[in-house]
Amino acid sequence: MSVTPLAAVPSPRPTPAFRGRIGRDARSGHYAVPRRYRLHLSTACADGLRIAVTHRLLGLDESCPAEFLSAVPDCPGGGHLALRPLYEASAHRYSGPAAAPVLSDDWSGRIVSTHAPDITRDLARHFGEGGLQLYPCGAESEIEAVERLCAQGIEDAAQRAGAAGVDQQEREEALGRLLETLGSLDRWLEGREHMLRDELTAADVELWVSLVQLDTVHRNHLDAAAVQRVADHPHLWAYARRLAAHPAFGTHLDLDGIARRHHARCQGLEAAGAAVQILDWAAHAADETGAFRR
Repeated sequence: MSVTPLAAVPSPRPTPAFRGRIGRDARSGHYAVPRRYRLHLSTACADGLRIAVTHRLLGLDESCPAEFLSAVPDCPGGGHLALRPLYEASAHRYSGPAAAPVLSDDWSGRIVSTHAPDITRDLARHFGEGGLQLYPCGAESEIEAVERLCAQGIEDAAQRAGAAGVDQQEREEALGRLLETLGSLDRWLEGREHMLRDELTAADVELWVSLVQLDTVHRNHLDAAAVQRVADHPHLWAYARRLAAHPAFGTHLDLDGIARRHHARCQGLEAAGAAVQILDWAAHAADETGAFRR
């Protein structure tokens, strides 16, 4: 598989309400100061899980504390009650959902960003110095290509392949796109420990979370035959299993929360594939980390 930049296409993720950035000096408005910023995450949400894994890999418990929210939003109309004061302080007469993830500024009591890719990049660039290089020099375009591949070729394709009210041809085309993506990733990972370079990068976090979502969420709407074809990528799922055993990944797997969040939000029909689990995520994570935190 050639990891090269893909043509720009609309992202399936919703447009964030806030997109402030952390900079290197006071002119940025939000400059990097330890313990100034705070994360608000639900690890049952894919973006929240990505940020939580990144946060743990970078060892930022002290410099940027994280608060973990309930799996299922508890506000009428969606969002989290605990985040409403931040949203209301950040936007006059804000009426939208108080959604996670959020990076907030403790100095001002306002939101910096709700855009997960920006948040992970800023944490790595401004607070992860001297540690693991999740965005190594020269790898940005490759990481962005992996992000788009996961968003379009895995998450969007899997969702369309199991969508209710879609004709059979469209579902089959989406399943074909999903299997083609998984096949190319499987071949790429043969003999490799990581997606890029010789150590963990943000590309591994992105792909691993997409595989978690594929097996714990999207699988519920695929038939058993489709799930068997999805599972028939040994190098890819061995890779997912190895990362699940890494403490930064496995300790943030809230399997019960993912299931509850999915059932609370999903309006589709459960298919036969719901009974065909690809990985025993809990067992693989417990190999290295013992019991799950949640």
